[in-house]
Parts: sequence; C-alpha cells; structure tokens
Amino acid sequence: MPAAKAVNQLTREALEAGEGVLRLAPTWVPRSYLVPGRRLKLDSRDLYAYGAHRGGINERWIASTTPAMNDNRTKDEGLSYVVADGVRFTLQEAMAAEGARLIGKAMWDKYQRWPVYSKFFDNLGPIPHHLHQSEQQARLVGREGKPEGYYFPPQLNAASGNFPHTYFGLEPGTTHDDIRRCLERWNQGDNGILDYSKAYRLKLGTGWLVPTRILHAPGSLLTYEPQWGSDVRSMFQSMVDSRQVSRDLLVRDVPAEKHQDLDYLTDMVDWPANTDTEFKSHHYIEPIVAAGGEGQGFVDRWVVYGTVEGSQRFSAKELTLEPGARCTLRDSGASGLIVTQGHGAIGKLAVDCPSSIRFGQMTQDELFISWEAATQGITIQNHSATDPLVMLRYFGPDVHNKMPAVGDHRRS
Repeated sequence: MPAAKAVNQLTREALEAGEGVLRLAPTWVPRSYLVPGRRLKLDSRDLYAYGAHRGGINERWIASTTPAMNDNRTKDEGLSYVVADGVRFTLQEAMAAEGARLIGKAMWDKYQRWPVYSKFFDNLGPIPHHLHQSEQQARLVGREGKPEGYYFPPQLNAASGNFPHTYFGLEPGTTHDDIRRCLERWNQGDNGILDYSKAYRLKLGTGWLVPTRILHAPGSLLTYEPQWGSDVRSMFQSMVDSRQVSRDLLVRDVPAEKHQDLDYLTDMVDWPANTDTEFKSHHYIEPIVAAGGEGQGFVDRWVVYGTVEGSQRFSAKELTLEPGARCTLRDSGASGLIVTQGHGAIGKLAVDCPSSIRFGQMTQDELFISWEAATQGITIQNHSATDPLVMLRYFGPDVHNKMPAVGDHRRS
C-alpha cells in the first residue's frame, strides 16, 4: 500500500480528477457456512477464489471501510479500494487522509471514520436464525453494535433461490426458557428454534429495517443491505439446510466468561421487540418517492429508511433515469453508490453495469460520492436509448432531516 504521505496526495488528486467522486474496485467476501446464490455477477469459476476452506463468495461489500471478521481472513478482507490512474489504496486510507472532505466535517469529527457500509448478500438458501449485538453488548468484546436494513433489488433477482422467505423475531408467548432449551440442544441436531418464529414471504422492490437484538434468518433473495460499520453476530440456530452451524458462531462475539452461560445468551434477545404482535408494521418498508416522477425523466426513491435506537443510523435511495435522460442530484451527505442496470455517466466518470465479473477484475459500477460533490450537486446522464439507468446509494447517520419513518409508505 502507498505510504501515508503518498495516500494524502493520491486522494486529493483522485478527488480533483473525479470532481469529488472516487471510483472503487469490487470487494468480495466469502462465508464458510453458506452456499452462494450465484447472482452477484461474479464468474462461477471464481466462487471459491479464496480457497474451498474459506467457503464460497456470497457477498460483495460496497464502499466499505469495515473489516470482515471471518476466521482465516486476509488482512484487508471487506475493505474497498480506490482506483485512480492505475494506483490502488483503501477507502479506509483515503478517509484517514481526507475525511472531512469525503464525509463532511461534522461526521468526521464525531466518528473519525465512515461509520457505515453496505453490501449485496446472495445465498442459495436461508441464513441461520441470528441476531446482531447492541452497542452495549458489542462493547464488551471491543466492537460496535450493528443495526441493518434490507432492500430486494428487482434487477438482481431473476431467480429467487431455494427459500425466498425470512424468519423474523419470535412468536408472541415464546418464553426465555423455550429459547434456553434450544441452546441446550445445540449438539443434538436441529435445535428447533424456528418452531418459535414466523417466516414472511419476501417481495421484490421492498425491504425491512432490522435493529440490534432482533432474531432473523434472511431468505434466499439477493439483498442490498445498508448497515452500521460492524461485523458482529450470534447464530442461534444449530442446523440450516441440513448443515451444522458451529457453536463458535453463537459465542464468537460474546465475552469468554459467558460462552457457557445460557441465561446470558438468551438475554441477548430483545424480548419485547422480538415478540411484538405487530412486528411487520414496525419493520417492513416500501419505496417512497423523494424526488422526480412522471414526465421528469427520473425518479429518486427512498428504499431503506427509518430510525433505530432513537436515531437515524443509515438510509438508502434508488435512482432510476429513463433512456437518454439526465438529472442533477444534490444530497446533504456522502454516499456509496452501485449501478444495478444500464450505463451512463456520473459527473465526469463513466458508469456501466457489468454482466459478468472475474475475481480481481476492475469494473465501472461502484463509486464513492464525497460530501463536497454531493452537497454541490452532480449531473447524472443515461447514455442508453433503450435501457433505464438504475443505481443504489446509501448514506451515513444524521444526513437527512426529512427521512421517512417506517410505515410512511401506507400514507404516501
């Protein structure tokens, strides 16, 4: 990697060349306990590019400065790279060099990093029922809590996988002892935790907001997932699709002295939130128009929104430009951007959605839009005469004063 002084200069030069927009390389992440759904556009020959012992690649992380906390991981796993004039350096290094320019002085002064990231996760079947620790719980192991949001982009879901449903929460009436007994049965086959949960059918073009301490077993739609910049989790399901889930994945992000404390583990669950009789109405979200519309050539929609733990932690929008159209976007904060359909230009940089990507290949579908560029406004153009240009961009905390609340789609 370049020396610190070189990164300062390279970051400034890249920002000037892109008028405040940085081009990023694809970042691939494997998970040893899951089976890839093959919709990330990664060439099938490269699904096990990290080695079969690491598992298949089923995630692409977008504009990430957050390390992936996998066992046997590479030193830069999960980190996005800026590519400018043939030189590569991490977005994390760029943030350290020019954080205030990239994400705004207020966010940089508060967090000293880009505190969020997003990813596509793509699995053939469901993920084990699990939760992400709260800030207080994660701090016990030197980490941060992780709320997250989901959106199911239609452009990347031509196939639905083996189980396009997600289990959320626990059925009302489920008790602490019910779940404690599931954890006691970990090595006796399926511990039966899904007997206490409810599956919701997943619908393309919609999403969910998932605070910390909520049990969830995501289904097999390819999912766009803005989230807080942490990779903590505890798996509560001992088998999924007839595959054993190691108990290490239950306690990996738990203090060592609590690994055998079934009461502590069970109490990581937010019981009122998980057994909420109106769970769907408090977490399900549908797109809401933020700008544009019929006759304007473009529409910008909120696709992930709402507050968790009393504050806005992240959000996301989907912009669609009609063939040949252009628009000027002005956001109040920086964003990580990925193109899901079509080709065109964002400011001075060409963008194009690839059909197939080899591991290590550069693409033109991922960018980081700096605070400077976002607040000044960027012109976006669709260069196709026939194909819409569609892109997703996600934002950090406290960016949008007028962000919708969960449930607002019913009133829009």
